[in-house]
Formats: sequence, structure tokens, C-alpha cells
Amino acid sequence: QVQLTESGGGLVQAGGSLRLSCVASGRTRSLYAMGWFRQAPGKAREFVARITWSGGDTHYTDSVKGRYTSSRDSAKNAVFLQIHNLKPGDTAIYCCAAKRSQVDVTTPSGFDSWGQGTQVTVSS
Repeated sequence: QVQLTESGGGLVQAGGSLRLSCVASGRTRSLYAMGWFRQAPGKAREFVARITWSGGDTHYTDSVKGRYTSSRDSAKNAVFLQIHNLKPGDTAIYCCAAKRSQVDVTTPSGFDSWGQGTQVTVSS
């Protein structure tokens, strides 16, 4: 089992930046990748980014490319999501998720463990 704890959310003006963190504990050696998802009020959970645990290979949904950057610090068992030029449409609860399977999917069902999430609110 892997436990995930996110932090770094907050209230930011449009155009600002945030860096979200996700620290993993437990059986991290079995992990293949970490994902970031977001869920805005009244909307379905949406895949945002993925980073492989060992190689750091990244993948992003098209709508965030160029503004979102995922990175990792293996020594700290942490992954990060840097968001630049925040827009009101980025307002959501952001969750990190962990997956063991090497089948590279971006659907929520493909991930095994989830954090509680951190709220990002962007004011116009």
C-alpha cells in the first residue's frame, strides 16, 4: 500500500504560479508512475499529468502543455506539479495518484492509490 499526501494549493491570482507537492510513503519501490488529476466543481475528474517513478518520463494532457511541468525527487519520494500562468479554469481540487502497473493509461481506474487532494483556486 502507498500513502500519498499533497500540499501546495491555495488562492492565487490569474497569471500567478503554484507548485504542488505529493509525498509518497509505504511500498514506493513497486511504483511505476505518479499521476496528477484535477476535479473542478460539477465536473468529472480529469487527468493532467503523469511522471514515471524511476525514469521521470512525463506526459501531459493537451490542454495544460506549456504551463504545467511535473518533476520528481526520488530521494524524497516526492513528485511535483509546477503550474505557470494560472487561469480561473485551473480552479479545482488537485490529487496525485500512484500506479504499479506499467500499462500506461491516464484514466483514474488505472491508478491504485490516491491522495486527499489540495485545493487550487484562481481568481480573475
